[in-house]
Amino acid sequence: MKQFLVILVALMGLCGSLQAQKMYKNIEADSVSVRYIRNARPTDSYIFDENRRKDVVFVNEEVTTHLLMPENIKLVDISTSKIVGNQCTDNIVRIKPSGRMYDNELVGTVTVIGERHIVQLNVVYTAGPAKANSIYRIKTRDMGRYENPDVTMPRKEMAAYAWAIFASKPQKHIRSHEYGIRARVNNIFSIGDYFFIDYSLYNATKIKYDISEVRIKLTDKKELKATNSQTIELTPVYSLNNAKSFKKAYRNVLVLDKLTFPEEKVLKLEISEEQISGRVVTLNIDYKDILHADGIGEQIMAFLPVLNSQK
Repeated sequence: MKQFLVILVALMGLCGSLQAQKMYKNIEADSVSVRYIRNARPTDSYIFDENRRKDVVFVNEEVTTHLLMPENIKLVDISTSKIVGNQCTDNIVRIKPSGRMYDNELVGTVTVIGERHIVQLNVVYTAGPAKANSIYRIKTRDMGRYENPDVTMPRKEMAAYAWAIFASKPQKHIRSHEYGIRARVNNIFSIGDYFFIDYSLYNATKIKYDISEVRIKLTDKKELKATNSQTIELTPVYSLNNAKSFKKAYRNVLVLDKLTFPEEKVLKLEISEEQISGRVVTLNIDYKDILHADGIGEQIMAFLPVLNSQK
């Protein structure tokens, strides 16, 4: 009887070995040093301990995993060719294993560098597609901060300031009225290395206004009379409201790189309509209005709960 059991166990082991060879026959060996986790040990708690799994991303060849960064991404580094991926939007990276691997195999690491933060994630293969992360949200508390000289204000912080200005009371009195459209510059703020220009449009007609484009130009005050007038077109680094049409009212905050210009120049904000004979609304901002741009006061700080909570 004992001999029969020994023979039975040996046959079962042989069948299991043959099945494993058949299952992984397409996996080619490589020179990358990889640790295979078959039996959990205390040192493997970064995978199996729920309290320490925040830096682990589970992947499977049948699932595309999207990594969501809370700020714009500047660089992504994938440590191994066993992981393929690319950056699909400003703050999203998608990754996928290059093929089938062992369950709980530590495949490699993905380093994501944002405007002001950096994070490293362990990528672990799972044999079950249902266990793989289709969306992995990177939390601010899991990231390390670094000083980026190329980014003076992260996009998230810029958007927070723009929303606070959007909610503030109008202080300026720069107005124009053309084609039944009233335009107004509500506020101009100087924050860091940027100007925040807050403006509104009011439609007094029954025809909705379709916005074709918004242009900002630095031009001569006496442009029509000048024989050698120069116009410099400026590109906003951020626009809060990207709506393409409105019926009655529209408000937006544009962010420009900080600039100065001579008194004989004027900063012209031009909003044009998407029609053959489209209405064009113009707002002229004088040099003195730029010089007297407001700084951050209590009115703005009151609308910055996100930034206030981080301090």
